[in-house]
Amino acid sequence: MKRWNLAASSLVFLMTGMAWAGDAPVTKTQGVLTDTRGMTLYTFDKDVAGSGKSACNGECPAIWPPLRADSGAIPTGELSVITRDDGSKQWAYKGKPLYYFAKDQAAGDTLGDNVKNVWHLVRE
Repeated sequence: MKRWNLAASSLVFLMTGMAWAGDAPVTKTQGVLTDTRGMTLYTFDKDVAGSGKSACNGECPAIWPPLRADSGAIPTGELSVITRDDGSKQWAYKGKPLYYFAKDQAAGDTLGDNVKNVWHLVRE
């Protein structure tokens, strides 16, 4: 009986961990896509929707950090997970990778909107 309880407890723990890893880290704040802390998310015009790739590599992620996904992240709804060139995972919305802007310091900041006419808020 103790073995069965231990096995059942382990299974529940594993399932809970998998569900947590797959939680979508995105919400909408006043019609704009943000992370769960309220930090604004952006898309990049040079990314091709549905390609599963990010065009923001090299020095670009220092200014436009990707919205990272855990290796166990589970896509849901319009959210998907792509693999970056460095092998890390990144969340995408409607097939477009999601990024932060390094100059946004507080929830609700939108300083990255229309930077060089290729970075945009995700409006809903």
